Amino acid sequence: MPTRRTFAASLLAAPAAFAQSPSPRPAGLPKLTITGAKVLTTSGGSNYRWIFLKLLTSEPGLYGIGSASNHYQTHAVIAALQHHLIPWLIGKDASQIEDLWQSSHLRTYWRNGPVNNNVLSALDMALWDIKGKRANMPVFDLLGGKVRDAVPCYDHTGGRDAAEASDNVLKSQASGYRHIRVQFGGYGGGGFIPAGQGSRATGGFSGPAFDEELYVDQVPKMFEQIRAKVGFAPKLCHDVHSHLTGMNAAEFSRRMQPLQMFFVEDVLPPEQLAWYRELRKLSTTPQAVGELFTHPFEYMPFLAERLIDFARCRVSSIGGITPAKKVAVMCEINGCKTAFQEGGENDPINQLAAYHVDMSSPGFGIQEENHFPPFVHELLPGTATLRAGYLYGANTPGLGIDINESLAEKHPLKPIQGGGVYRLDRALDGSVVKP
Repeated sequence: MPTRRTFAASLLAAPAAFAQSPSPRPAGLPKLTITGAKVLTTSGGSNYRWIFLKLLTSEPGLYGIGSASNHYQTHAVIAALQHHLIPWLIGKDASQIEDLWQSSHLRTYWRNGPVNNNVLSALDMALWDIKGKRANMPVFDLLGGKVRDAVPCYDHTGGRDAAEASDNVLKSQASGYRHIRVQFGGYGGGGFIPAGQGSRATGGFSGPAFDEELYVDQVPKMFEQIRAKVGFAPKLCHDVHSHLTGMNAAEFSRRMQPLQMFFVEDVLPPEQLAWYRELRKLSTTPQAVGELFTHPFEYMPFLAERLIDFARCRVSSIGGITPAKKVAVMCEINGCKTAFQEGGENDPINQLAAYHVDMSSPGFGIQEENHFPPFVHELLPGTATLRAGYLYGANTPGLGIDINESLAEKHPLKPIQGGGVYRLDRALDGSVVKP
């Protein structure tokens, strides 16, 4: 019968015995090096200003693609990719996504900003695409696997008045959408004094003029008429597009509360975010915030204090899948939800990057829809499809999308007139209204 002394002696001898046994650890995959990169641009057969990055690797035939699209600083992003990112990137280990993201984030010394983040995004998405293809798995499986069957999206609709908007909400609902955004004549629609009317400076601005108080009075009344016709089954959203300030934003949120909105978006510009603390005291209207954010850390105070309900950023504007997943986790922990901004001039690669984060994130809330014409599905095989309010990816390895380079070359970027600036609204006195 063994004693304590013999048992202890056997333990001391164990390391030597284990050291003599061959290690069962597999050798793993060989190192994967980035050997080249291409910047691909295209109009998408329309008026898009799409920028994509294609990364080539040391494994024959293995490459990844990512989105760097920026509709308003297009050529700045192209130059940053060609002259700054790619020369630094060649020879790096393509498997080290987090390290490459952090290194690229810091290599410019000054962090963030739309151009830097678009560049980061293209790199990050392409690296996840490569990793998924190499693992023979969709990216969402690498992020933890599916937690939903497909990605619910909200539709875009509206009208010149409440009656037309109500009819369009019913049409959207009949097509399968449960979540529907309603605008009146565009972003920040409502609250406009017609061209030439109102008290104006002599010889000054004569176009349609935005008026905060008119907006706060007008838009809730239009939504009351919509609810009276469509009921409370549709989950309605509205984008203020940062047009309000201070207590006007608080009063607007208070008036929208009885209408049970799914959310109102960006009632304040990013320069006045501290006002969300006052909004929380006065209203339970859910707030979607952050379309103009460029770093996940910008969400931290709002999530920690439970001041907002939806994190509203574009994946390519905050640097790609890696930071987007972190935003989604922060939302989950703090009882918020994601509502990635994927509409307008956005591209199918970025849409799919958001899709993969959405599919794997319990902190998901909703995603903005974006329809692409048939030509785009030919240009970018694997472009996601929308059916009855849900977004479906191809669910093939990587992001599940590719690009037809010869077709892209046949549809180059068009000349960008006037620098491609964003259209701004103005007040009666001619001053700019913040978007």
